[in-house]
Amino acid sequence: MSITITENAARYIQQQLAKNGKDSVFRIGIKKSGCSGFSYTFDFVDEIKENDRLFESHKTKIVVDSESFPFLDGSQIDFTKEGLNSAFKFSNPNIDSTCGCGDSFSVGSLSKT
Repeated sequence: MSITITENAARYIQQQLAKNGKDSVFRIGIKKSGCSGFSYTFDFVDEIKENDRLFESHKTKIVVDSESFPFLDGSQIDFTKEGLNSAFKFSNPNIDSTCGCGDSFSVGSLSKT
């Protein structure tokens, strides 16, 4: 499978990459955090590592490290603005549950591997 982004997310990422002024890519990952177990990480990086998986969606490159990929496989990422708030929103088929605040999630059987 793969990871995709919406046109809104691609537009936002491309704007941020243009500010960076380098040939950067958007990195997505996960880390152990929060009350449910995991949270998403985002970064703009200048290099693609050997264990990274590279995806392209709407002419925007996305990299995910091989350890995070099973938790993110099949996800679609959107970027939304509501009033003064803006955020990436994930549609992740691997999530079993999220915490009450929505900042962390659990993935059931994947988190035990």
